Amino acid sequence: MEKLIYVVDDEENIRELVSLNLKKYGFKTKEFADGKALLNALNKSLPDLIILDIMMPGIDGFEVIKKLKAEKIFSVIPVILLTAKTEETDKIVGLEIGADDYVTKPFSPKELVARVKATLRRYTKNKEDKVEQILRSGPIYINTDTMEVTVNNERITLTATEYRLLQILISNKNRVCSRDFLLDKLWGDEKIVIDRTIDVHIKHLRDKLGKVGKMIKNLRGFGYKIKDEK
Repeated sequence: MEKLIYVVDDEENIRELVSLNLKKYGFKTKEFADGKALLNALNKSLPDLIILDIMMPGIDGFEVIKKLKAEKIFSVIPVILLTAKTEETDKIVGLEIGADDYVTKPFSPKELVARVKATLRRYTKNKEDKVEQILRSGPIYINTDTMEVTVNNERITLTATEYRLLQILISNKNRVCSRDFLLDKLWGDEKIVIDRTIDVHIKHLRDKLGKVGKMIKNLRGFGYKIKDEK
């Protein structure tokens, strides 16, 4: 699966250069001209890594990192700083507040790609070592360690069955789950309910998810699936 990299820099030519080289090595990219645009985009979907310029108008790179680290969902996203600053203190500050690495302008595109790959390798290993796991589909996030569910960063309350149903759908994202499959996953050999019970739980789940409840699709005669919003 292609890794998605967010590239944030107020200089269009820098964004294009970074994106072009990342795409050559099989990465997907999205470009943002400032920190505010990035933070708004994070409420819709999360990248695998962020390349972030320090010196930007409005919210600078340091402030963006602080905001990311203040939110549990965003704090796990690795960040590489892209900066024209050469002072050692600026690099140290960036690393101390949560950046994973930095590249100084002017930079070698090959070096930048190499640092992206190395950071992703470290991040993947660290994530595998953690007990906590985040499942996500669009703006829906499930922390399977704390059993918290959030939609657009707002926590919602689900029953145990609704929580498990959502977890199953997201774990099988974009795949159709038949009613029998969902019944088996939810109740196993103890199931004494009819398949239409799933329809009732789906309705309640959609209601609690609000506008994003439409992400749960009904394929008549087959079952249900959850599909990311475009």
